Formats: sequence, C-alpha cells, structure tokens
Amino acid sequence: MVSAFSRRAMLVGSLLAPAGLLLASANASLAGDVKAGAAKAMMCQACHGLDGLSKTPDSPNIAGQIEPYLVAQLQAFKTGARKSDAMSAVTPALSDKDIEDLAAYFSAIEISIGKLPER
Repeated sequence: MVSAFSRRAMLVGSLLAPAGLLLASANASLAGDVKAGAAKAMMCQACHGLDGLSKTPDSPNIAGQIEPYLVAQLQAFKTGARKSDAMSAVTPALSDKDIEDLAAYFSAIEISIGKLPER
C-alpha cells in the first residue's frame, strides 16, 4: 500500500522529470565558445560595448542575458522576424556558430546590482 505522500511524491517526480530533461538538453545544445565570442564581439562594441552595456540610447544592455534568449533574438534578427536597421545590417553575415559564440560570450558576463533607488 502506497501512502498519500508517496503518491504525491511520485506524481511530482513524474511531472518534473521531463522538465529536467528539457533543461538539460537545452543546455547541452548550446555549444557557444566564450573565447571565440569575445573575438567576434568586436563588431558589437559600437552599440553594445565589449562589456555588453549599451553605448547608445537605442541599444539594449545584453550583458548577463541568458544564452538561449540571445541566440533566439539574434536568429530573429537574421531571419527578419525581428526588425532593426542596425541588427539587420550585421546579422545576415552571422553563421549559427557565430550566433552561439556571441550568445555564450555576452551571457558569460557577470553583472551586479548596486544600490536600488529608494521607494
């Protein structure tokens, strides 16, 4: 006889296991090279800076963003699903490996939060 607690534990385990596998496979599929990305990031420095912190008012900070997000956004610019004059000029020349490397580099930048404004 299985207790109610054991049944709940088995149910939770059976629901979380696929999510864990999905997360593990997502991380395994991101094969970006941080060092290669650092070299490729030279083309990004005018707007995003080598530190991933915006140098222009129209460019977002990308330091510390999660790698899958950066990959998805660069791919969206490359395919035209997302529009930006600056990014549309840069992304068509990027290979999938370039995108993975750039995402690995910018996601590896550690950011910290200083003093929060008073509420």
